[in-house]
Amino acid sequence: MKSRRKIDWPRVLLDACRSIERSESEQTLTELADELQVSPSELQRQFKRRLGVSPKAYGQALQLHRLTRLATLERTALEATLAAGFESTAVAYSAAGNALGVPPGGLRKALHIGWWLGLSDLGWMLLAATERGICWLAFGDQPGAMLQELHAAFPRARFGNDEPRLLEWFERVREFVLLPKEALDLPMDVQGTAFQARVWRALRRIPLGGTASYGEVARQLGEPTASRAVASACADNKIALLIPCHRVIGADGRLAGYRWGVERKAALLAREAATQE
Repeated sequence: MKSRRKIDWPRVLLDACRSIERSESEQTLTELADELQVSPSELQRQFKRRLGVSPKAYGQALQLHRLTRLATLERTALEATLAAGFESTAVAYSAAGNALGVPPGGLRKALHIGWWLGLSDLGWMLLAATERGICWLAFGDQPGAMLQELHAAFPRARFGNDEPRLLEWFERVREFVLLPKEALDLPMDVQGTAFQARVWRALRRIPLGGTASYGEVARQLGEPTASRAVASACADNKIALLIPCHRVIGADGRLAGYRWGVERKAALLAREAATQE
């Protein structure tokens, strides 16, 4: 009797996301499953359970990304809609509401801060950057709410889809989430107070697989009574992973808070600790 093949679903789902992202037209579930050599029904179940949406919904979300960029390049909205892979503007608007929670018009603005939104092993991941570097990296469950939070954080900025520039950075971060190997060294553009900047630099010195308490970080900065201020600087961090505030824990070893959820913090620390075994 043949034993069933053990499937590494986190890796399979990452490959599924990449396949959907590379495709210029909508793939059927069967085509995607055949490519990955898994069952279509199990692929659908695992994708939705682990990542929160179906493969089809993710493909539509990516088409919307491209629509926001093409809208500034094509002569008409219809041409942009068709070039993005939608069969009609009605389908595009319906998909926008279902997948992202906002219509295409809510995403289309002139480019000053570019963004790219996709799925990772920790759920939806939103990366945004100025010309100088990454200014936002966040995880969440509701894409529309994540985009609204980004816009609220930079109320005077103009936004636009920037897939050509950001997809490579996004891919490096997503691979790190699944299998931490080394420190992420990507350009950043962060704004904060002088004290916050000192805290964020200290966090980047915590090695992969390591942790430090808020008090320990404060003492490293020569401010032994500033543990609460360190915690506040961690809470104000807008760039997950690149500024690794998930490596800061309570004095009693508890994980305390995390802007993107304590469960995500626990998962990141467990994966990083595993690299040291």
